[in-house]
Amino acid sequence: MRNVLFSLILALCAVTQATAQQRADQQRLSNLMSFSMILMGDPQGYTKYGCNQPLFDLCTAWCADNIDSLHIKAVMLTGDLVEQNDNLVPNRAMTDQTSRQMWQWASQCLKRLDGKVPYIIATGNHEYGYTRGDEPTTHFPEYFPIERNSAWSGCVVATMPNRQGVNSLENAAYEFDDPSWGKLLVIATEWAPRSEVLDWAKKLCDSERFRSHRVILITHSFLKERTAERTASEPYRISPANYGQDVWDKLVFCCPNIRLVLCGHTGKPGDFDDSIAYRKDRNAAGKTVHQMMFNVQVLGGGWEGNGGDGWLRILEFMPDGQTIKVRTYSPLFGISPTTRQFAHRTGPNDQFDMKIEKEKNSRK
Repeated sequence: MRNVLFSLILALCAVTQATAQQRADQQRLSNLMSFSMILMGDPQGYTKYGCNQPLFDLCTAWCADNIDSLHIKAVMLTGDLVEQNDNLVPNRAMTDQTSRQMWQWASQCLKRLDGKVPYIIATGNHEYGYTRGDEPTTHFPEYFPIERNSAWSGCVVATMPNRQGVNSLENAAYEFDDPSWGKLLVIATEWAPRSEVLDWAKKLCDSERFRSHRVILITHSFLKERTAERTASEPYRISPANYGQDVWDKLVFCCPNIRLVLCGHTGKPGDFDDSIAYRKDRNAAGKTVHQMMFNVQVLGGGWEGNGGDGWLRILEFMPDGQTIKVRTYSPLFGISPTTRQFAHRTGPNDQFDMKIEKEKNSRK
């Protein structure tokens, strides 16, 4: 009887393996000891049109499907989950969804990651006000309370109240640990962060608990597309506010352990280089700070196109504890053998390495 049962189990396993879905373009790490973080640009172009919404769902489904194969520690989004925060009457020239429908869909797509992996969102201007970020109100805390994703438990180590005094994940710090990289801290900020938010982030970086961590800052507005100049004044009424150059001067430059800054926000129709930017500079301690803008919402047909052709970035943290390999990939193209040859961008601005020097154990 035992032999028969064993044979049945083997046969069932064989059937399961034979019928398992075959990935047309399965992505793998270049080193099995690496881990990855996935960077997604502003998804508002996906959520604002009903026919585009499945593309956002595809991206988060792909992330969930690759948590094990890519050793994904976190999924990071540069903001603008929705086109408009609080508009009941869609402008048919630019959206066919109400704000509530956009928020619900963004929430539904990210639900695929709940309980599996932390996702980290730097809220963008379109998450605030009525249409574009001029007012301080936002529905973000309603849709993304900390209790919804158990993967945030133990990972979120600090938060700060938003512009309305609500303690939410708009300003939050996430801690990660890896045998090769040691302690990492990811700090996400609200749209156009107030100076007190920058002070809060600086105190975290300088604190005894986190001063030996290598820090990644993700904020919505920091670099301009293609030129990689830092954003300065912007035509929004929200106040007080800090944009890219202020964030650099008040926070990044003076914190020795902030080593990588990620952002979205800017971009324009054109070629791929009009949706990305990269630069590196030395901070006050002489350490290299890598700065990367990734916002592909206009790819796939412009402002009213499909929302970004599914492009995202795989950041592979190599086991040397210093190298991050950047790959630009599209699950939309990679899902089919017919289109997988279009799923990889391999130009110098799309595939490159970043070197992050190791932190000393303490600072004087």
